[in-house]
Amino acid sequence: MVRRSRQASIPRGMIEVAEHLKGRDFTRVGSWNTEELKTVLDLADELKSLRQRREPHDLLPGRTLGMIFQKPSTRTRVSFEVGITELGGYGLYLAAGDLQLGRGETIKDTANVLERYLDAIAIRTFAQEDVEEFAEHADIPVINGLTDYAHPCQALADLMTVRERQGRLSGVRLAYLGDGNNVCISLMVGAARFGMRFVAATPKGYEPDAVAVAAARRAAVQMGGTVELVRDPKEAAREADVLYTDVWTSMGQEEEAKRRHKDLADYAITDELVARASPDCIVLHCLPVHYGEEITEEVLYGPHSAVWDQAENRLHSQKALMALIVR
Repeated sequence: MVRRSRQASIPRGMIEVAEHLKGRDFTRVGSWNTEELKTVLDLADELKSLRQRREPHDLLPGRTLGMIFQKPSTRTRVSFEVGITELGGYGLYLAAGDLQLGRGETIKDTANVLERYLDAIAIRTFAQEDVEEFAEHADIPVINGLTDYAHPCQALADLMTVRERQGRLSGVRLAYLGDGNNVCISLMVGAARFGMRFVAATPKGYEPDAVAVAAARRAAVQMGGTVELVRDPKEAAREADVLYTDVWTSMGQEEEAKRRHKDLADYAITDELVARASPDCIVLHCLPVHYGEEITEEVLYGPHSAVWDQAENRLHSQKALMALIVR
């Protein structure tokens, strides 16, 4: 949609922040090209360094981020709230049940009101269509904090972590094991954008969305990468630089837990599977974890784990995203 121009000076401090992404939404990874995503990752690295040195970087003084949550959260809420605060702004937590949305007010009406109060909105909800509708009607940036279809902010942190630990993205072999869910979809598209060799090992019926796979494969061809779907987790893990998994039963799927546990039992990341990967591979998990299901505690706390860096990088990558898109 057409964005209204707003006059606002953004203090730079000691770092340069690009202007060309101001006003953009971030509802899915596929709507941003490689250079735009790289801009986020590069700034995230810089902000992480500044934070480690305790140097202030209030790039968004006085800005307010509204956080609409229909699903519970640890990392998403804390990283956004801390992130906007460290940028000099303020985070306003809005439980969906406390808004008039819960009593039938339309998304369009809610968006038209909230844009008058806020400088950006982050939404964690069920339907991807709801986030897209907010973005269509709100004249401020809208960030997808998670839907049943996509988790683009997680993908930013994942890519940041892989580049940080492996020194590159292009050519890195990343094996995703388990359910081809929202995390898998966003990561797959992001990996393709950077020419990674992405392989997802899933049981029949758990493959990532076919439309997303086709789009990822087109992007991978352009960037010199690959996107594969296989059944055998051992084949996927062979010489992998990154092993990645997620919970087998996501929010809203609790009634399917018993069947999912049976279907996915062979896709757990164990020491035996790690041994099939590259000797310097890293293991990622977006958390929360269910030990004894998708991964063992020994692997998560073992020498190959980069999970805690990955969780921390949610903060830095989302700060970079907000600094780039909020006016």
